[in-house]
Amino acid sequence: MYLYTENPLKFAFSQAESDYSPLNDKPLFGILGVPFDSTTTYQSGARNGPLFVREASYNFEKHNLFLDKNLNANVQDVGNLESVPGNFQKTCSNLRSVISSLLEDNIIPITIGGEHSITQGILKSYDTLDDVTILHFDAHMDLRNEYMGEKYSHATVMRRVHELEPLNIIQLGIRSASQDERDFAQDNGIEYHTSHDDTSIMEKVIKQIKGPLYVTVDIDVLDPAYAPSVGTPTPGGLNPRDLEKLIFALKGKKVIGFDVVEVSTNSIGDTTSINAAKTILDFLFVQ
Repeated sequence: MYLYTENPLKFAFSQAESDYSPLNDKPLFGILGVPFDSTTTYQSGARNGPLFVREASYNFEKHNLFLDKNLNANVQDVGNLESVPGNFQKTCSNLRSVISSLLEDNIIPITIGGEHSITQGILKSYDTLDDVTILHFDAHMDLRNEYMGEKYSHATVMRRVHELEPLNIIQLGIRSASQDERDFAQDNGIEYHTSHDDTSIMEKVIKQIKGPLYVTVDIDVLDPAYAPSVGTPTPGGLNPRDLEKLIFALKGKKVIGFDVVEVSTNSIGDTTSINAAKTILDFLFVQ
């Protein structure tokens, strides 16, 4: 049990801490929910994401038909962060405390949002990002310096991440940006690939990444036909098979953290939650 956490429904196939006994040399992953959506500007509800993604995870098998393997990742669900509604700074302070504790215990965080602003709080918990590539799946660049007068927002998160000076930022599935965001990306060496690009190109980009990698998945990278319950739905996105292929491309990579954010639903069985849960399981299957 970590400070600033509580214990809700557990993610499927996670091990209880008391039962944890690694049978291999694989890393240990810790799932943390962050029920926070106070900077959401269109469709609220991302604070419910951790609950419904966990619930959806119980609809899947422990065997992956396409990879022909059983799930054998070491994973614990450490609960939900004690978020402070309306207070980004306090929420991120609590978040940094928990993520730092996980990292000190050699546990790789898998975070379920919550809105995308939380990614900056997660990444501030790492000692350094100077050798880390940030792989960012999203419909939006999220590179605004301010949005509606706020520097800390779901729409500014990757600008704040850029200020943490990671080695690289690579964005996949992009289909919405202001001209200023596009110019900032081009001027600062931020590589981006749009949803109109061939998936095989994006897959090749992932496979060429060297060194530590942090992965952030805004589930609105999927087309609203597959993920309608998101903070800012944008047509023309990837389909679930595309995303599956790109997550499978992470096999063999040194992933130091993974998050899935912006699931904004209030109902069981919502396709957005189902696709988000599958994205996390696909990642665990290749570990």
